[in-house]
Amino acid sequence: MANTPVTVDIQILKSLIKESVREVLKEEWFGLWQSFIPEVSDAEQAEIDQMSGCPSDYDADDFIDMTGWLADEG
Repeated sequence: MANTPVTVDIQILKSLIKESVREVLKEEWFGLWQSFIPEVSDAEQAEIDQMSGCPSDYDADDFIDMTGWLADEG
C-alpha cells in the first residue's frame, strides 16, 4: 500500500487549528476559574440557603438576562 500525500487547504487548516486552540484555552480558563471557587461544607450551604431563601421566591425584576451577551463568542 503506497502512502498518498494529503493536501489540505491552508485556510481550512488554520481554521481548524484556531478552533482547537480556542477549545483548549476555554477548558483551561474554566479550570483556572473553578479553582478559585472555594468549596462549601453542607453546614455552610445550609446557612446560605437559610439567609438567602428559595430561588423560586426571588423577584424576576431583580435579575438581568445576560444570555444575549454571550451569544457572540467570536
